[in-house]
Amino acid sequence: MAIFTAHDRLFSQGLSQGLSQGQRLVLLRQLQRRFGPLPTAVLTRIESAGTADLERWLDRVLDAATLDDVLA
Repeated sequence: MAIFTAHDRLFSQGLSQGLSQGQRLVLLRQLQRRFGPLPTAVLTRIESAGTADLERWLDRVLDAATLDDVLA
C-alpha cells in the first residue's frame, strides 16, 4: 500500500494543473491561427474547461470547418 504525503499530493495536483494549462495554450494557439481573433466568450469557456473538454476540442480543431464545430 502506497502512502502519499502532502508533498506528493501537491506535486500531483500541480502537475495536473500544468498539463491542463498547456492544453489550453495549445488549443488557443491553434484556434487563433485557424479562425483568427477569438471572442471573449470563447476565451472564458476555454479557461474554465476541464480536461475532457480540452482533449475533445483539441481533437476537433483538426477537422472542424468553424469555431462552433470545435466547441460543439
